[in-house]
Amino acid sequence: MAKQSYFDWQAHYKTLANNAKNEHLKAFYQHAYGDTHTPIKDISFVALDFETTGLNSEVDDIVSIGLVPFTMQRVYCTHAKHWVVQPRKSLSEESIVIHGITHSEVDDAPDLTSRLGPLLNALSGKVVVVHYAAIERHFLNNALLTRINEGIQFALVDTMEIEQRALRARQGLIGRLFNQKVGSLRLTDCRSRYSLPAYHNHNALTDALATAELLIAQLQYHYRDDTPLAELLS
Repeated sequence: MAKQSYFDWQAHYKTLANNAKNEHLKAFYQHAYGDTHTPIKDISFVALDFETTGLNSEVDDIVSIGLVPFTMQRVYCTHAKHWVVQPRKSLSEESIVIHGITHSEVDDAPDLTSRLGPLLNALSGKVVVVHYAAIERHFLNNALLTRINEGIQFALVDTMEIEQRALRARQGLIGRLFNQKVGSLRLTDCRSRYSLPAYHNHNALTDALATAELLIAQLQYHYRDDTPLAELLS
């Protein structure tokens, strides 16, 4: 059987490192993990979650960041990080109701620029895991474009996409032909399918932990531990 061809993230990160101007971004690319043939049992992951002022990454901004490092065998809660940052757009009353972060908290918080080094260092050498790639990937890219005139690219695993694949596989051909709904892809509902506990959501740190636990459950249910990383990437 011919060896399956995967996107060469290692070569791509090398090109990005050579072209990056910001020192933190260059260091991130130089140490980014890009070997997509590695078995998932040997991967160091980091779950990432943002709370934002809204859902449009073109006009809204990041309010808080949560990240939790983990492997298939263990969640490293002692190395988790949570930062509130000052967005470059005023908080709406709707967003305050959702994530509970107030005007006074963001007024006293630093800009994302001052957290860029610690954030990228925490992601360095790990595979990023999110629940719904469009939020974290687009918001971080646009936030950096606004602040340092450079965007960011990185490989990631999307637990929402993995759950959608699993539900479609269970649905079968007939269900797909008749366009039957596969079920809710909300983080809470995905976790409930694996009997994971319900957490209070819309806190970046809690949601990052919830995402980490969800991926571990998904991998145990649906994948062999020698599955190459590339089969998970979005």
